[in-house]
Amino acid sequence: MTAYDERDAFGSYLEEFHVGDTWKHWPGKTITEADNHIHSLLVMNHHPLHIDEAWNRAGQHGKILVNGTLVFSIVVGMTVRALSGKAIANLEYETVKHDGPVHIGDTIYAASEILGITPSRSKADRGVVYAETIAHNHREEQILSLRRKFLVLRRPE
Repeated sequence: MTAYDERDAFGSYLEEFHVGDTWKHWPGKTITEADNHIHSLLVMNHHPLHIDEAWNRAGQHGKILVNGTLVFSIVVGMTVRALSGKAIANLEYETVKHDGPVHIGDTIYAASEILGITPSRSKADRGVVYAETIAHNHREEQILSLRRKFLVLRRPE
């Protein structure tokens, strides 16, 4: 009997993907003020829209708008355990759409649909998975959508 290897439980092999399958990503992530401020400062996006509550009170949203690149990063990160945990590389982000605002205190959830699978023609141990991920908040409002391709390993023989 072979010992259980926790690395096998992280991500999926190429053979585990099927066009049309939907993968729900859980748990969700509640965005905190610290998450947003730290991310905004780290990426040097000091726009008051993301860091100044008083300035935002008079604006369109009336409160801080969470930095879009933080939302994108969290949503992609949520997909790793199920989808790309065995990936060799992310190859392409075809589209990223910010479909709705995210505010501090919002909780983000996501699901991905497999749109295509292409075995590698040059290396038999891998292939490309094409997926669309849709994220929504705790009020079921769509906030982000993206399509990407990533290179993933086949199950070892």
